[in-house]
Amino acid sequence: MNHAMTLANAPKPIKPEDAGFAMAAYRQMLFLRAFEQRCLDLSTATPPVVAGSIHLCAGQEAVPTGAMAALRPEDQIVATYRGHGWALTGKLDAQEVFAEVCHRADGVNGGRAGSALITAPWAGFIGENSIVGAGGPIACGVALALQARKTGGAVIVSFGDGATSQGALHESLVFAAAYDLPVIFLCENNGWSEMTESSAIIRIDRLAKRANGYGMPGVTIDGADPIAVRDTIAQAAERARSGGGPSFVECRVSRLWGHYNRDIEHYRPKEDRAAATANDPILLLAQRLLQSEVADEAALAAARAETDRRMAGIEAAVLKGPMPDPASARHHVMAAPSAAKPAVSATSSAPVEINYIGAVNEALRRILADDKTSLVYGEDVGKAGGIFGASRNLQREFGAARVFDTPIAEAAILGSAVGAAMSGMRPIVEIMWGDFLLVALDQIINQAANIRYVTQGRASVPMVIRTQQGATPGSCSQHSQSLEALLFHIPGIRLGLPATPQDAYDMLRVAATASDPVMLIEARALYQRREAVDFDRTPDPMGKAKLLREGGDLAIIAWGTSVPEALEAADQLSAAGIKAALLDLRWLSPLDEAAIAAVVGQCKGRVLIVHEANRTGGVGAEIAARISESYRGATVRRLGTPDSRIPASPLLQAALLPKAPAILAAARELAGASR
Repeated sequence: MNHAMTLANAPKPIKPEDAGFAMAAYRQMLFLRAFEQRCLDLSTATPPVVAGSIHLCAGQEAVPTGAMAALRPEDQIVATYRGHGWALTGKLDAQEVFAEVCHRADGVNGGRAGSALITAPWAGFIGENSIVGAGGPIACGVALALQARKTGGAVIVSFGDGATSQGALHESLVFAAAYDLPVIFLCENNGWSEMTESSAIIRIDRLAKRANGYGMPGVTIDGADPIAVRDTIAQAAERARSGGGPSFVECRVSRLWGHYNRDIEHYRPKEDRAAATANDPILLLAQRLLQSEVADEAALAAARAETDRRMAGIEAAVLKGPMPDPASARHHVMAAPSAAKPAVSATSSAPVEINYIGAVNEALRRILADDKTSLVYGEDVGKAGGIFGASRNLQREFGAARVFDTPIAEAAILGSAVGAAMSGMRPIVEIMWGDFLLVALDQIINQAANIRYVTQGRASVPMVIRTQQGATPGSCSQHSQSLEALLFHIPGIRLGLPATPQDAYDMLRVAATASDPVMLIEARALYQRREAVDFDRTPDPMGKAKLLREGGDLAIIAWGTSVPEALEAADQLSAAGIKAALLDLRWLSPLDEAAIAAVVGQCKGRVLIVHEANRTGGVGAEIAARISESYRGATVRRLGTPDSRIPASPLLQAALLPKAPAILAAARELAGASR
């Protein structure tokens, strides 16, 4: 029998001082069950009134009911996709939540989130999360913000037993323990990892035993008892508020229904279902109320009747409510262009000769000085100043609370930045190598990029992610990839690739004022290039490309590491009498389509697009398609790295990368073909 279902107890007496709470908890739990029942009924009707999968919390109602009774208004909640109970127990209006489940315009998120992603950070409900285990890193970021603002608040993050196998959750436990963050990790252990018995996977009898390995206390309690949950969470919250750090609370609960609304549970033993029914928290609490003489049958019946009336009223109102306007489907993907600009000195000083990485360092220094909500962190970013020196001396100047080292945990780094940004901070995080983004793309794509859209613009994630990419001699194929096309494909992310020290400085300063998540991909191969940088100039707005060379014979469009190579090729073309215009896009999102159109028209449709990334599926293909769609008769060529892995050998690298000679040859061919 499933180990999580062994807590069906003889009813425990209710102490007189708990009588009021126990009766209130009964009413709350009844309502949660009624809410979930109507969600189930409407979504399994023929035809369904509510489309899609819904994950219901029947059997787990005592956990959010008890936990929320122990928390304060300033505390924050991060839940799973089985999180209706958490949304309803004190943070959000029930009718708005039901309207969201029913995809109505007056739902919490206007129908954009549905059942599994309800998000309302303005109400202290950071949100549900439909990615298993992904809420842990975000909760750490929320806790960072609470800690920085000294609010005295705590954050509770719920997850299931199956999520304890996820790397992101492991990283968040490490991260929270490292900084004594005010986080309560709450595991709702219903004994099932979706459709697999957790006992078949997990080799310990109590998940809370794992807490000691992270350096935090862990406890296993009866999750069918709202009083036990309340008292345990109260202790964990007090520990968090007093600076004692995180705790791990395992609540043993029953999963009364299937994993989702249409789960027929063909895989589930009958005895397991029977054990779950015996541990129904509502029935157990009713027995306790009766035996402790807190309530009689008439009072319980009256509570049930009142619940039914309340739920019926909510349902009737919601189903009469408006559907979302299809014309709004594309709204709020990203913020409208902002007039906000970085602060500049009142008295302009002379440009300073500096290398690319030094320009990044100066930009970070000025951002930290200008904005007290900014944080800079990542692996080796604090004391060591970054593996490439981008944050050198910043911890010394601004302190370890604002510039700090993290565990080697990319999901925790990026997820905590999401949570911190949602909570009023402006984190700038470093991912040491672009290749390392691949172990934590969820926190960028499924989390950061979604928030503005799901909340209809009511919440945003003003965070900056710095990384570097590209091939350099001796770097292996796990440290050499150019991955901008992966992020270019994702709505909701700003994406820039500075190619010069001036742009490295300016673009970081601009990114730090943005309202959306910004990914800045620097070029390791260019870090030691020097030029005079004007730190006091007003930078170009985000999304503005830069025309580096005028010309009419053909246009070269490039970004990142390809820009200096294209410049060299353009100089040689000019010497040969071929006038090539060179456009450095700098920003791929937002893409400066006006600048592209202008240079294409100037060069009568003859365009060479150059990038270091693999040619197939690269950004160049999208730009070429747009040019072909808008400029009749255009002749477009792409030059990128062949579809190959990147070797460490400098000799083999040189045979693959699109350097100046290859650009020159391709440009000559394109210019010749047009004459």
